[in-house]
Amino acid sequence: MNAVLGQRHLLDPGCALAPEVRSPFSLVLCGPPGTGKTTLGRLLARKWSATFQALSAVESGVKDLRQAGEAGRARMPAATLLFVDEIHRFSKSQQDVLLPYLEDGSLILVGATTENPGFALTGALLSRLRILVLTPLSVTDLALLLDRAEAHLGETSGQCILWEEGVRDFALLSADGDARKLLNAFEGAISVSAPGRMEIRIDQALWERVMGKRMPRFDRGGDLHYDILSAFHKSLRGSSPDATLYWFARFTEAGGDPRVLARRMVRAASEDIGHADPAALGLTLHAWEAFERLGEPEGLLGLAQAAIYLAATEKSNAVYRAFSQAQEEVRKLGSLPVPLHLRNATTALDRSAGYGKGYRYSHDEPQAYSPGQTYFPDGIQAVVLYEPSLRGFEKRFHERLKSLRGLDQEHDK
Repeated sequence: MNAVLGQRHLLDPGCALAPEVRSPFSLVLCGPPGTGKTTLGRLLARKWSATFQALSAVESGVKDLRQAGEAGRARMPAATLLFVDEIHRFSKSQQDVLLPYLEDGSLILVGATTENPGFALTGALLSRLRILVLTPLSVTDLALLLDRAEAHLGETSGQCILWEEGVRDFALLSADGDARKLLNAFEGAISVSAPGRMEIRIDQALWERVMGKRMPRFDRGGDLHYDILSAFHKSLRGSSPDATLYWFARFTEAGGDPRVLARRMVRAASEDIGHADPAALGLTLHAWEAFERLGEPEGLLGLAQAAIYLAATEKSNAVYRAFSQAQEEVRKLGSLPVPLHLRNATTALDRSAGYGKGYRYSHDEPQAYSPGQTYFPDGIQAVVLYEPSLRGFEKRFHERLKSLRGLDQEHDK
């Protein structure tokens, strides 16, 4: 495994793919692009003395899988390693085709995916696999890879690379942990240089031209998409405006739809802030409206303003907890009838049936409150669902409701 850069959490002694692990097993390698999934699959085949066969889930179907499985059976007891790229793209029926071949040992399956296997693969297939997570390569790993590429260039063509000051470090950072992206840009820099030149100078302008615009890693609708949204929401909830703004920029710079952030912010304004700062919801909706009017990039500033406000203001999840508990009560108790005194007596028949009888109009009583009047269905005990915090504006609600509940207790004596 000496040809694999990084991934020490898998390759070091005592880890899943350590040198001492000799018995083959089926697995899924999941991680971002350019982290060595295909290379690792080939090296595992060599380590386990297995015939390597590769398929892409984008281009292959049931027929290809069966052919690979039958070829593996024909080679038994010799091992066959089937490497399936983008395995998350296989349908349930396609995944099921693999099961008998894994069961009888005809195939060792090594799948590669950038998605969460727990969502993309069936339970039956997952039960026969080990999931190994690959991480983006560090700058140190990429520097070693670039050293090897430069040495190989010198050995094969005699050419050497002369980097403008600071450009090599910039090149390593611009790869964003992706070895394939780094090597493609390196080859591009060589190809656009003058043919036959023994010294190839790479300056900032040349590297930016071959690398293209540096886009943060992002997979619209995939795991990283939701991971960034989760980090954004948790930073906001945790009252860190700086981290909130960072994840906001990560999402939008990578091409994410700002409306997705706006929806999260509207949710957070109720779930995480609520009545601690009632202005938060309206401000967020106004920021969303401003974005719809202005579009990008101008409208992003309004959303960023709202994100900072939500992160910096007082927090309370009392509304969220109250509503969740109310839903639970309704599901538990079912459709209890509305008490007669709370029903709307619009007709003589309604009034003769007792609709509205005994209802006390709160505005006619002191503090616009009717102590002792019940509003829950008959036969169930009133339950406290909303418990205001002592933060921000909500502290006023806490004090008022405490006072009104005191009046109820006095009335019931």
